[in-house]
Amino acid sequence: MKDESPRRPDADAALVARATAGDQRAFELLVIKYQRRVERLIGRLVRDADLVPDLAQETFIRAYRALPQFRGDAQFYTWLYRIAVNTAKKALQEMKRDPLVPMSALQNGEEGEETSALEQELNAQVADTETPDAVLASKEIAQAVQAAVEALPTELAQAITLREIDGLSYEEIARALDCPIGTVRSRIFRAREAISARIKPLLERQSGKRW
Repeated sequence: MKDESPRRPDADAALVARATAGDQRAFELLVIKYQRRVERLIGRLVRDADLVPDLAQETFIRAYRALPQFRGDAQFYTWLYRIAVNTAKKALQEMKRDPLVPMSALQNGEEGEETSALEQELNAQVADTETPDAVLASKEIAQAVQAAVEALPTELAQAITLREIDGLSYEEIARALDCPIGTVRSRIFRAREAISARIKPLLERQSGKRW
């Protein structure tokens, strides 16, 4: 797996510049573009689905107010992700809630079921065809991964979901979580190791292979 995801062209720069200059319509276009992604991200950090729309709205309000501080040294969506993460964490701290959401909640979006690269890799190890046994094995793997991620410490779960579900690069995750890139690498490595330890018995039982 490559260290960095493909770079998206910075198509948001003109909209950001217009919004900073007071063009509300330009900012509305940015909201339309990123609202569902922000909601999915927040949905991975909080348990209460009813909170997601409000926290997403708060994220965009905070982003709009902070636009004059946006220096352009990062992609706009990465900067926005960081605001979304901080907004969710702040809300959870205030309510003293566990900031983890079951992985099943990641798969209920309007865009259809999302499968992480991690699950795809594991599924490939137990079956090459869509036989009934293979389908059952895939479901068992998904449930095992879900349970493994739910058992992770918050910081590890955040890092692995941003990497495996959203496909962010290590640098982008570091910006979103406001931590050094070395810390991101360590968290993802530790998350993978913990998940591997939890699901290895299942894989060995189903395929006789070691992950």
